Amino acid sequence: MNIQSTFTLNHGEKSMPWVGLGVFQVENGETVAASVEEAIVQGYRHIDTAAVYENEEGVGEGIRRGMERAGITREQLFITSKLWNADQGYQRTLEAYQKSVARLGLDQLDLYLIHWPVEGLFPESWRALEQLFKEGKVGSIGVSNFQIHHIETLLQTAEITPAINQVERHPRLVQEDLKQYLVQKNIQPVAWAPLMQGGIFSEPVLMEIAESLGKTVAQIVLKWHLQTGWAVIPKSIKKHRIHENADLYDFELNNEQVKAIHKMDQHHRVGPDPDHFDF
Repeated sequence: MNIQSTFTLNHGEKSMPWVGLGVFQVENGETVAASVEEAIVQGYRHIDTAAVYENEEGVGEGIRRGMERAGITREQLFITSKLWNADQGYQRTLEAYQKSVARLGLDQLDLYLIHWPVEGLFPESWRALEQLFKEGKVGSIGVSNFQIHHIETLLQTAEITPAINQVERHPRLVQEDLKQYLVQKNIQPVAWAPLMQGGIFSEPVLMEIAESLGKTVAQIVLKWHLQTGWAVIPKSIKKHRIHENADLYDFELNNEQVKAIHKMDQHHRVGPDPDHFDF
């Protein structure tokens, strides 16, 4: 495996990279453009943004600059964005998608997600995503921050099963029950905040594993995600961190190390609880 290794989604023709660059809370303009450009030059092929991040224009600029410097085409990249809560509902979803594509300066997205399960609206939003997919306007469709019961509700009326479910996941929030459910439904789990927004860098268990393998804590945790079947979208705007987060393929964690990280689980979130989110 390497930074460009991919997995097959349950629908759509394009495979998705296991590792991508997240841009949550990265300032629009040069800051986000530079980080996206750098990631593409360093070999990343998946960029993950969202309408609510308010940086799609900068991401688009970074994509164009990165493609030119790396000498690659749009087809070699995998671009994800997300539908914000205020835009949910059938017609508004269709309009929101076109606005995201326009801000990014792209013809279409490779993956479009419902960002949060807004009660009473997300089934209609999903119907709009299905329509976009059927018309060939988006490569694949999925969800984000959906609990098991949200997906169960969605599947009652859905014609297409979501390709992925992107949720908060890190050593303090292992989400094993959700992962097992998603695997059974052929939905790929993807971790946001995979490094707990830096909150686990001083954990003794992780520091000990990192020292024994000559790696950083970030590399250990990202490898743990990958070895346990999760795709990841770590965020960074620093050149050396972007490189470090991609350097994951010359070592393996053993079973004892994986179990030790699992045991850190405290069901602790750094982001909102999808069941108690103020929509």
